[in-house]
Amino acid sequence: MRVDVLFGVQQLTPQDVQGRVVAVIDVLRASTTIAVALANGARAVMPTESPDDAVTRSKQLERGAYRLAGERRMLKMEGFDLGNSPVEHSREAVEGKTILLSTTNGTKALLAVQGARDVVVASYVNLAAVSTMLRTALRGGADITLVCAGHERQFALEDAACAGRYVHAVSKRLSGLVLNDAAFAASLIDKKFGDNLMRLFTTAAHGRALAAAGFGDDLTACAAVDSFSVIPVYQDRQITLLGPDRER
Repeated sequence: MRVDVLFGVQQLTPQDVQGRVVAVIDVLRASTTIAVALANGARAVMPTESPDDAVTRSKQLERGAYRLAGERRMLKMEGFDLGNSPVEHSREAVEGKTILLSTTNGTKALLAVQGARDVVVASYVNLAAVSTMLRTALRGGADITLVCAGHERQFALEDAACAGRYVHAVSKRLSGLVLNDAAFAASLIDKKFGDNLMRLFTTAAHGRALAAAGFGDDLTACAAVDSFSVIPVYQDRQITLLGPDRER
């Protein structure tokens, strides 16, 4: 059984995902926003390749049944209902709606992991719930890949630290696991920052940029470990919650 970490989708090969359980991590902010939206009652989140793709796919849905959401350069796109802010995806804004989401990094990472056995969206806010799913998969003999979305095709400190937290959570008391070098490195980054996630975010380049752009409340929301017990699973071009009504 293996637990591998990839620091960006540019490293991705078919062997990294084929038949595996894959967790996609984009802490700031797509993974967090997706978890929050589904926890607040969104019917589904549909990651899209581009803003134009989001608009095109919205035409297949009933008027009023969806929300266009996403960002470019951190800011909500003109004509869209919501940005990529977990704070914006409140129950009032998303309950009962399908969210068509286009972001700079996170949705591209989700669209890149074709061929996985399962794809789950992971962040700090749903750490315990997703870790339980991944540990169950490992016990069943599945290999795990943690894919860090990164920031504009570059290494992202916050995603690596979160991946390290997952490595620790899924590997404790499991013998015989094989970790790749990136998994060891991610674990060391997690240990350096520990539970002080605001220090992590204000050290990370993307976290500093978000704070400077006025998204300090988003950083606080993204640092709320285990604030939502949800497992968002990506299948058939949409992300919905894993639960008793959903077969894996």
